[in-house]
Amino acid sequence: MLRRLYDWCIAAADKPYATWLMGIVSFVESSFFPIPPDTMLIPMSLARPDRAWFYATVCTLTSVAGGVLGYFIGAVLYDSIGLWLIQLYGYGEKVDAFRAAYAQWGGWIILLKGLTPIPYKIVTIASGFAGYNLFLFVVLSIVARGMRFYVEAFLLNRYGPQARSIIEERLGFWVTVAGVALIAGIIAALYLF
Repeated sequence: MLRRLYDWCIAAADKPYATWLMGIVSFVESSFFPIPPDTMLIPMSLARPDRAWFYATVCTLTSVAGGVLGYFIGAVLYDSIGLWLIQLYGYGEKVDAFRAAYAQWGGWIILLKGLTPIPYKIVTIASGFAGYNLFLFVVLSIVARGMRFYVEAFLLNRYGPQARSIIEERLGFWVTVAGVALIAGIIAALYLF
């Protein structure tokens, strides 16, 4: 199943809908969806290393746009949708501590958590809930998400063919490593949040 999904992403890289689909995943991941856009960005960039920069740009812009939706959920709909999403990810009792930390370290929180495998939607919703400056939130989100996706694009553009052969040779291992990193990020967020 994993191989079929990977092969589908590689084959879909040339399809006109692939970029749109990746953009949609990137948008919804920043506000409520649990799957990061890297799951499409990496295979599509491996298939087309010449378009890795374009894919990173799409992921950055759509992720920040989705982040604004997450911010809106936190600012306006926190008592209904926002609280439910925060509790769904296990952060319900830590929101007040997060809001207090935001008053002092908001910019650093956005930058650091935007770069890590910690679910970005938590940052976006909490930013709105904490009343963080929207303009600064957008600027810092562009920097954080852009750094993450453009570093991936650089590596995939430069080392795409070598990376593709290494990944395809041991696909299960690399997916496991990515899954462990994601779970470690979520666990770290639970204890460091």
